[in-house]
Amino acid sequence: MEPLSSTSIGGGGESHLLMADRRFRPQEHLRKRNDFRRVFDFRRSVSDEWVIVYGCPNGLAFNRVGFTVSRKFGSAVNRNRLRRLYREAYRLTRAQLPTGMDLVLIPRSHGIPKLAALMRSMLRLIPELAQKLTRSAPRT
Repeated sequence: MEPLSSTSIGGGGESHLLMADRRFRPQEHLRKRNDFRRVFDFRRSVSDEWVIVYGCPNGLAFNRVGFTVSRKFGSAVNRNRLRRLYREAYRLTRAQLPTGMDLVLIPRSHGIPKLAALMRSMLRLIPELAQKLTRSAPRT
């Protein structure tokens, strides 16, 4: 019997390695209240019909992201569904996004958007936010 290797799991070899790169690692999450406050206090944001994205530089080689969904979106089940959808859209697009930022994503519309629409929004908004961050110093 042959031992399992990373290339034999899932039978895809190279595709398995590509999928591993898309994982959303714990260090890429914003979890602490102070981290969220720092992003909001930096006062840089962009938005469209689906999402508001706040951001600030983090000095790291990767982005960290947090999600807030207010109670106006309904029950915890609905809020968690939205949070999962936005997290998945970010996870699938982050390889194409600029790095070195802390981001907070806030759903804007009461409807549940399609994953493809969210991905298009993130691919447009987050680079726009990165340009804003490099152009200007924080307001005081």
